Amino acid sequence: MTASQTDAPALAVVVPVHNEADNIAPLVAEIRGALNNKYSFEIVYVDDGSTDASLQTLKDLAKEISELRIIHHHTCSGQSAAVMTGVRQARAATIATLDGDGQNDPADIPKLYEAFLQQPHPDAVMIAGLRAKRQDSWLKKISSRIANNVRAGLLRDDTQDTGCGLKVFSRNAFLEMPHFDHMHRFLPALMKRRGGTIISVPVNHRPRERGQSKYGVMNRLWVGIVDLFGVMWLQRRARNTDITEVKPE
Repeated sequence: MTASQTDAPALAVVVPVHNEADNIAPLVAEIRGALNNKYSFEIVYVDDGSTDASLQTLKDLAKEISELRIIHHHTCSGQSAAVMTGVRQARAATIATLDGDGQNDPADIPKLYEAFLQQPHPDAVMIAGLRAKRQDSWLKKISSRIANNVRAGLLRDDTQDTGCGLKVFSRNAFLEMPHFDHMHRFLPALMKRRGGTIISVPVNHRPRERGQSKYGVMNRLWVGIVDLFGVMWLQRRARNTDITEVKPE
């Protein structure tokens, strides 16, 4: 399926999950509550090789929820791969990404989507959530702050909180970006690389109520250090040229 289909919804909410069974039903209900009667939408859950009841929970929900689509990775391939799969499988031209742990508030999606709709060049803008009041442990806050500061200093991606999972962007722009493991950590920098603009919008952030975090200091910074230098290499070799179609006079 492609976003060019005539019956495509306006917005696809892509949610990657790995072992988040207890968070799925509440989050799906919140997404629907935030978007129902406002826009046409689909919810694309990508189960990244979960070993708990995540996939069965999604199957049970899909029997009653027409907007819910399920894509299953047979093995765990990582968050970036799950996001890539979800965007590729989405039918909508505009994508909203959302972490599956329940800490991002789906009530913020319309605010980011409306900001996106106001932009004259949708393929050249990313609306990024900014978690103004983080509801995390002190260790998680510190590790995230270190990672954000290092990335911002080296990549100059104009984003205070690149780690926030809540973002809105065009499907077309995403598909034209270089794809690699951990790319979800660098989406603002990749958007800037192609000549785009990043607009940060303050969003709500909630404490994790169910399940366990998959991230810590090591996999927030050091695991992605090779990718960080790789993105710097990509930035240096980017060429963005203004073009005009010339028609016969």
